Amino acid sequence: MRLGSLYKIGDNDQRPWGTWHVLDIGERHVVKRIVVNPGERLSLQYHNHRSERWTAVSGQGVAEVDGTHHSFELGHTVDIPLKATHRVSCTGNQPLVFIEIQYGELLDENDIIRLSDDYSRA
Repeated sequence: MRLGSLYKIGDNDQRPWGTWHVLDIGERHVVKRIVVNPGERLSLQYHNHRSERWTAVSGQGVAEVDGTHHSFELGHTVDIPLKATHRVSCTGNQPLVFIEIQYGELLDENDIIRLSDDYSRA
């Protein structure tokens, strides 16, 4: 298995729920800016190779980690351990914007195991 990040600074993608953009990469971390559109949410998912820390920078939402729901707005931080099920929803009228820091031995967009998805991707 190749260790490290398979991302590059500047990588980005449009998803049905919003967008993500890679801001920084280190030996065992990746930093993304994620925007979730009002009324949208990410899939319920987990990762086999990374843990994450989310910090909200604007908007309002709910972060779910292993079945526990957390209010998620400016300055709130949520830690997502390796293999924990998680998702985030935008509950406000403006997009929810947060910074995601991924930590792990292998950081790859393919390390998403979807359990449930509003957009038929599970």
